[in-house]
Amino acid sequence: MLTDPISDYLTRIRNASMAGHRVVNIPASNLKKAMTEILFDQGFILSYKFEDDGAQGNIKIALKYDKFTKEPVIKKLQRVSKPGLRKYANSSELPRVLNGLGIAIVSTSHGVMTSKQAQQEKVGGEVLCYVY
Repeated sequence: MLTDPISDYLTRIRNASMAGHRVVNIPASNLKKAMTEILFDQGFILSYKFEDDGAQGNIKIALKYDKFTKEPVIKKLQRVSKPGLRKYANSSELPRVLNGLGIAIVSTSHGVMTSKQAQQEKVGGEVLCYVY
């Protein structure tokens, strides 16, 4: 039984990038799909594909590496709000990650978005994770 699917999602990406894999398969959900689209829009992954197998479906993510050093683009994935301790923030209190070099993914009433987008729309929500 999986108690925290977001932590599982982040751990699968972290482990695959540390092992040097090109592609990682993750069980799909609407929240994970939204997070994947954000990672793609922000340039942290090369591409993604949603595969529907009838039941739950999969997300196939192509990881991105530096051309010269072959190091992963994603240096760190950190879960902030956990099932045992949820972290919420107003639009004025949303965190900046590495002085704007990283992103914070926030689940708001307007959908899942980065903290910068949430500040522009003046909505707060649950801070899911930091990516840099």
